[in-house]
Amino acid sequence: MLRIAVPNKGSLSETAADMLQEAGYTGRRDPRALSALDTRNDVEFFYLRPRDIATYVGSGALDVGITGRDLLLDSRSPATEISSLDFGDSTFRFAGAPGRFTELSDLAGLRVATSYVALVGDFLARNGVQVTMVGLDGAVESAVKLGVADAVADVVSTGSTLRAQGLEIFGPVILESSAVLISTDAAKPGIATLQRRLQGVLVARQFVLMDYDVPRTLLEAAAAITPGLESPTISPLQDEEWVAVRAMVPKADTNHIMDALYEIGARAILVTAVHAARI
Repeated sequence: MLRIAVPNKGSLSETAADMLQEAGYTGRRDPRALSALDTRNDVEFFYLRPRDIATYVGSGALDVGITGRDLLLDSRSPATEISSLDFGDSTFRFAGAPGRFTELSDLAGLRVATSYVALVGDFLARNGVQVTMVGLDGAVESAVKLGVADAVADVVSTGSTLRAQGLEIFGPVILESSAVLISTDAAKPGIATLQRRLQGVLVARQFVLMDYDVPRTLLEAAAAITPGLESPTISPLQDEEWVAVRAMVPKADTNHIMDALYEIGARAILVTAVHAARI
């Protein structure tokens, strides 16, 4: 039986649970439950703090888990990332008093506050910059104002939270993070199936099926607009001068593609959602 670690709270929790459900797995019904057995799929889910998941998987207590790339690296766990899950995106940057810092080397010998001491410390060590790390559980952006640190390293989206505390972003990006699937043994039975199912969910979220009719004389131009993943499906119609075409297209581009098809002469253009896929 495959033992899977799932975030029990935080920004990754709800999306991870939704993805697993869309992938055909049955999770916990009680939000307070610490585990759930899915006998049909021969898996057991364990609901853990996101920060602890890499430790459990790295120790071999659990076979595979969903966590953030940032949390995996910060844990220094022997578990490795086996696939990205394309949600929970975040960017880590340095910030300090405006005008005080311009490059990474300006931090040498100073104090840097962060909730990700190992992650940030390893990054600085790789770049040959020695600092004193100040570990905080939260409210990192207040550390400079309160005199606890000279600079901070934190998650940045728009930077508005840091600016509100009188801080300015500087230096290189520390890490681009997102939710990832991790394991110490990707070849373990059941993990490949889990990966395929989750990848199928990602494809279903990113693509739609587009059907349309087009004159044969315009088929080449239409196929260039909707090439599909390998090639569009072409079917004859009763009117031999027309054909029906089906292809997967990126969901985000749906209306632009429909406009382009209509402009070249395609008609009866229909879009259908993809609920599951194996690519």
